[in-house]
Amino acid sequence: MAVGEKVAIVTGAGTGVGRAAALALLAEGWSVALSGRRAEPLEKTVRMAGEAGGRALAVPSDISDPDSVKALFAKTVAAFGRLDLLFNNAGINAPGIPFEELSAEQWRAVIDINLTGAFFCTQEAFRIMKDQDPRGGRIINNGSISAHVPRPHSAPYTATKHAITGLTRSTSLDGRKYDIACGQIDIGNAATEMTERMTAGVAQADGSMAVEPRMDVNEVGRTVAFMASQPPASNVQFVTIMATKMPFIGRG
Repeated sequence: MAVGEKVAIVTGAGTGVGRAAALALLAEGWSVALSGRRAEPLEKTVRMAGEAGGRALAVPSDISDPDSVKALFAKTVAAFGRLDLLFNNAGINAPGIPFEELSAEQWRAVIDINLTGAFFCTQEAFRIMKDQDPRGGRIINNGSISAHVPRPHSAPYTATKHAITGLTRSTSLDGRKYDIACGQIDIGNAATEMTERMTAGVAQADGSMAVEPRMDVNEVGRTVAFMASQPPASNVQFVTIMATKMPFIGRG
């Protein structure tokens, strides 16, 4: 397997934002370990990379399971020798039902993937990055516009994304002594399978339904690659990339 100059792990790399980020990093010469629950979508991402797919490693894994996370990181280092970047991207949502109807299982499932999974991956990245030579690395968290404001009937997802901001800040602080930088990308209405429903109309805060504009998901991938390209002495702490006309700014 070919090895690029730098090595990344991207979680949720089989679809959407994760796939776009993995392809952008591969195009920039990175070696990338692709994490996701299902092997087939990961292998599709490898194929989509063309010749750059020779620097990709598909590793089916469950980031809510600490043993699976350890195996993911161990396989990455075994294949590529080190770790320079972790993109904590994997996430799920709960059904869009009234707050009081959510089950304990629905709540826990979102927490386990979106928040606890990101923590497990960050912890494992710390263990590797602080001891490798040269020391350090970078972690990028997918925060989402939901790290700022909620949509109706989105309490579990919104809670985890607000928590990701806290994790980003704590990681930035605790990583300093190990030369580990951490930043967050907040994404609004990227065109993925998850946002396809927006083309038919989604619930607004006033109870109405409205079609919302979306943006090319590849622009998100390029933004992640830009954040990843920063030298060790600089960090993109927070960045928001969103569809220009989505109802976020103002009273939409």
